[in-house]
Amino acid sequence: MGYKRIDRNMTFAEVSLLTSMEHNRSLKRLEKINTIIDWSQVEEILLLQYTVGTSREGADAYPPLMLVKGLLLQKWYRIDSDPELENQINDRISFKKFLGLSFDQHAPDHSTFSRVRGRLSKEAMNRINSAVLQQFSRKGLTITEGVAVDARLVESASHPISTKEIREQREKRETPEGKLDKNGNVLKFSRDLDSDWTVKNNTPHYGLKEHASVDTKHGFVLSTDLTPASVHDSTYLPYCIAASCHIRGPIEKVYADKGYAGEPNREFLHMNGIADGIMRKGTRSTKLTAYEKERNKGISKKRYIVEQYFGLSHLHSDAFRARFTRIAKNVIDALFRQMAFNLFRGGRILGTV
Repeated sequence: MGYKRIDRNMTFAEVSLLTSMEHNRSLKRLEKINTIIDWSQVEEILLLQYTVGTSREGADAYPPLMLVKGLLLQKWYRIDSDPELENQINDRISFKKFLGLSFDQHAPDHSTFSRVRGRLSKEAMNRINSAVLQQFSRKGLTITEGVAVDARLVESASHPISTKEIREQREKRETPEGKLDKNGNVLKFSRDLDSDWTVKNNTPHYGLKEHASVDTKHGFVLSTDLTPASVHDSTYLPYCIAASCHIRGPIEKVYADKGYAGEPNREFLHMNGIADGIMRKGTRSTKLTAYEKERNKGISKKRYIVEQYFGLSHLHSDAFRARFTRIAKNVIDALFRQMAFNLFRGGRILGTV
């Protein structure tokens, strides 16, 4: 099995619509995004990571780059489902042009977009996002001058259940009976058992937690990951910093709120030669000094950038709630959101979008 050949020649329909396409704002925006990124590097990673099977029978597969670009459209245009993404591609000139489909070619089936998430690993998506950031760096955009780290709660895609029920269902899932349905087929789980409970501001929360790091100069998302909600923010600071190293240059300073305060994180930064921008936290026995209060104010003016990313993705990508019931699929979804966010922001900074 190989990949489908995409006809790049213009059809009569495209020729007749040339004039109207010159005034298509969506098409212009997507074409400009194509100018800031070398897609061949992304495709090279995909071809190494994305398998389509070895059978000589059956229809050829769609090129993985086309499918990835389709999922980016889903993020940019707030398309809620894969079936709706298929409809929009068939309906919109700009989408077909961005994907490289001629007007007489139909969109990939919605199930194809669903399967691509299962075939792409977290490692592959991290490599793709790193390649995108490296390209921006080569264009002169600094991405390691400062890094802001923070975390936010994400609602579960399932209705909340008690900790006892979570434990019981997890144990059942590990048994042979819990893996099969009544017909003996592998069970497709609809209950989210990867989430758990935490309390924030005296309010219980059932779901996940997104840990992210953002470049303080341009606002690029450098890393993102998901854990159960009960995982403490501070334990993920070393991971976020390590995942933010996309180029050879060192990270100069890390900014974080009081939730990351503590000797382990300060020692980690010191050992790696990174300036400490973690806000200080007072205790009952030790109050903050006037200097520490002023220092915290200065840090807050830098670390706001990660909260800006959380706010924008909350508003435009519904990132406050998980789309899927398995954490692995939600991580891939978050990494697509990172890629879409960075490409759009890169276009704005470079003056093309």
